[in-house]
Amino acid sequence: MQVSEQDAASEPAARQVGEFLRLRQEQIAQRWADAALFRTVFTVSRDEAVEACKAVVEALSEVAFSGRLEDITAPGFQTVREQLGRMAASRARTGSNPAQVAAEVADLRRPAVTLLRQELPDPADEHAQECALALTLLMGTLRLVVMETTLSQGQELIERQRQQLLEVATPVIKLWEGTVAVPLIGTLDSARSQVVMESLLDAIVAERARYAILDITGVPTVDSLVAQHLMKTVAAARLMGAECIVSGIRPAIAQTIVHLGIDLGTVLTRSSLADALAYALRQQDIVVAPGAPAGVSLP
Repeated sequence: MQVSEQDAASEPAARQVGEFLRLRQEQIAQRWADAALFRTVFTVSRDEAVEACKAVVEALSEVAFSGRLEDITAPGFQTVREQLGRMAASRARTGSNPAQVAAEVADLRRPAVTLLRQELPDPADEHAQECALALTLLMGTLRLVVMETTLSQGQELIERQRQQLLEVATPVIKLWEGTVAVPLIGTLDSARSQVVMESLLDAIVAERARYAILDITGVPTVDSLVAQHLMKTVAAARLMGAECIVSGIRPAIAQTIVHLGIDLGTVLTRSSLADALAYALRQQDIVVAPGAPAGVSLP
């Protein structure tokens, strides 16, 4: 019968490791404060690094007392996840990759195990080996927690940047008093279409717009999904009291819409953004007179 490493690290050994971490919190923290993981993050004050180290040691002690040495979801780790995530993110900003951060966390094991062996009467006996194994397992789990937190924060950062790019890629422009437009460029998917709708509705409220233009000149293709998103945006704009005009429907896109059997009969369309703006101005009884050619003075 195979025996797992966690079973080998008996409960008494785990509890003794927990007691060791609690009693030697200051000594371990002082040693860890000079390690790369903490030294390169807390560059202003070493005392701040020591306090951060103490928090991590305290969390490890709590996990050891619980006996869940290999459980990354152990409650003790929750108290330091945010701090560990910030530290890992700080190292990443200075150019460290995940493998380097993992190695820096692994380097914390040696000083802790060395101090533990000094505490034991006979470092070579079986119980001492079990304690050292328990601490090694605990430090390995800490490494996994740091990596998991790092990856999670990385995904959150990517999602925030993606959302920011979507917002930048869908600007709402005030063309005239009471008239706004969204020039769309590139492929429309569900996420971007949602941003388009939200941005347009916010602009309608902010500008008290009566006319909203969706210009799809820069959209390469229109399929049934894109058409549905456009219809929803038009309907939402109407609910906000604005008439929505779709402009920039090129011949190829018009043929595609016909072939797909998409009914845009309830949607007001114009061939270009200029035509859509001209329509909106006429509806508001606004007349724009042509300007004089350059170099010609008016009488």
